[in-house]
Amino acid sequence: MTMRARDSESTGDATGVPRRTGWRATRYGFAAYWFLTLLIAWTALRLVLMARFGPANAPLLLRARVLLTGLQRDTVVALFCTLPGLLWFWLLPERAFAARWHRMLFWGANFVVCGVSVFLLAVEYYFFEEFRSRFNTVAVDYVLYPHEVFVNIWDSYPVVPVVAGCAAVAGAWVWWARRWFAEMWRQTVRARWRFAWFGGALLAAVALSRTVTLKGAKLGPDRTLNEIANNGGLALTSAALTRHLDYGAFYKTLDRAEAWQRVRRWLAAPGVEFIGGEDSVRRRVHGDPNRPRLNVVVVLEESLGSQFWGCLGRTNSLTPEMDRLATQEGLLFTNIYACGNRTVRGLEGVLASFPPLPGDSIVARDLSDHVETLARVLQRDGYNTIFLYGGRGMFDGMKSFALRNGFDRFLEHNPPFQDDFPNPGFATVWGVCDEEVFDRAIAEFRALARTGKPFFGTVLTVSNHKPYTYPPGRIPEDPNRRKRAHAVKYADWALGRFFRAAKQEAFWTNTIFVVVADHGARVYGSQTIPIHSYEIPLVILGPAVVKQPARLGVLGSSLDVAPTILGLIGRPYETVFFGRDLLHDPPEAGRAPVQHNRDIGLFARGRLVVLGMLRDSDFYEGDPKAGTLKPLTVITPDDRELERDVAALFQVADELYTQQRYRLE
Repeated sequence: MTMRARDSESTGDATGVPRRTGWRATRYGFAAYWFLTLLIAWTALRLVLMARFGPANAPLLLRARVLLTGLQRDTVVALFCTLPGLLWFWLLPERAFAARWHRMLFWGANFVVCGVSVFLLAVEYYFFEEFRSRFNTVAVDYVLYPHEVFVNIWDSYPVVPVVAGCAAVAGAWVWWARRWFAEMWRQTVRARWRFAWFGGALLAAVALSRTVTLKGAKLGPDRTLNEIANNGGLALTSAALTRHLDYGAFYKTLDRAEAWQRVRRWLAAPGVEFIGGEDSVRRRVHGDPNRPRLNVVVVLEESLGSQFWGCLGRTNSLTPEMDRLATQEGLLFTNIYACGNRTVRGLEGVLASFPPLPGDSIVARDLSDHVETLARVLQRDGYNTIFLYGGRGMFDGMKSFALRNGFDRFLEHNPPFQDDFPNPGFATVWGVCDEEVFDRAIAEFRALARTGKPFFGTVLTVSNHKPYTYPPGRIPEDPNRRKRAHAVKYADWALGRFFRAAKQEAFWTNTIFVVVADHGARVYGSQTIPIHSYEIPLVILGPAVVKQPARLGVLGSSLDVAPTILGLIGRPYETVFFGRDLLHDPPEAGRAPVQHNRDIGLFARGRLVVLGMLRDSDFYEGDPKAGTLKPLTVITPDDRELERDVAALFQVADELYTQQRYRLE
């Protein structure tokens, strides 16, 4: 009998345990073949990355540690990648295993999986070539923005040759596997032993996973070697979970002392005293401790950008209620910009006065316990605090962020878990309509006012959002047409109704009301950061602070809302906020930090400076309101100074956040 025949004799004994055969005759030998293929492929990629991008002077011992650490991480991921096959082997009835249809399905699926795996190796190489990093939050964005990304990939890389090469490699791998494991179809394995194989691999994967961390490998100060030692799958998982970029690895930075010096100079203002060290932005803002503690209500309006407001330039205004209130009863700020184009950026800017770091907002990040917020400042001064949202608080981590950072209560519509708006008269997938949220807000504020303590309330609306539906009969337009313009008119109608109700309450006379959009309606424009579409309204109302209506053209951003509110209250407080008091600081100090995807920047003195994640910079000059913002052709020393200020601002903000120092100890 030939060796091939002897290897194929295994049919299992009475206990179901396969008799001793060559590993090539078993389906579990094939699983090992797949597992080893992954280890070899990932190790080969690591060797290529080290040779191509690693520091030439790295010690041999450190290089060996990189390989061993990488092998450890690869082993964990390879085990998890092998589990689906073992699960299939367990669940598939034994009589179907050797069937012709299953053989065809099996090899076809392996061809696809192998081809995709090889393609991902190529993608990871090109990604590393461009970003000097394993998959990070940029890679996650590749999934979120498929049209722009795929077109860019098609134009920038040899897609057709790479795909063809991957298919050829996958074909060769499957051809070889079919020859090596041609006899595995004759082997029978009872269900309990198939489960034992799967269960054993699962336990090994779980146990070994405790030896690695999603935060990446840390073998020394060289970031490139640390990245090479990581595994792409682990890195992508980490990016998806944390959405946090290593700021210093991708963006322009300054000497640390210079960065802090510049930021402290920027934050200096009349009536402000620095009380921390040279690497602190902690300040004491002087005020009158005998001033009354006014209530504060902040209404964050979903997507209600300046382009809809007649009082801000629109000829066919969609906001007649707010136009009247802003111009006849309020302080209307006409030159304010959102920090980003998502609600979490609005929350981050308005409530935390924190610059928009690249990656996710700190609202959705994992180091956001005990950051400084307006709610914390007022809570320390004896305020009750409440956040009202008509949707699910779990979206973007809003509820978690609020409750961890100064809010006593968070009201939401999240049946069946927590429903503070039971049986709403009208709701969409995003939440309860604005009027019902405002009705609940009035009731809550009334109850809080009766306690004798001041209160701070934040209301986040949802109606001005797709699908753009609202209760019928509120405005003339038909809600079934589902148009944004109609949703804007309804949002304005609900605001007018809210303020009419608030004026009937006792707390109206001692409350500061603030209406501000979280961001504009959509992003448009040719600049790296299309700041024109970031323009938002800011209106302050209430007889306690508005004696005469006024239009104010000072340049500002979402970051300035909290310091301006505290300035209106006029009581002393300590702060680490990055914003400024728009009513008391010098107008020439106006500035607006902005973010779009992975670009960050700052608009100030008629200049927009944008920092890219490859340490590049773009410069623009002009007035975004007039649509005259154009690229600069000549970069002056003043432009370079502003560029250094921008780099300092985000560098210091990133340090404070990542070291969890954006708070008062």
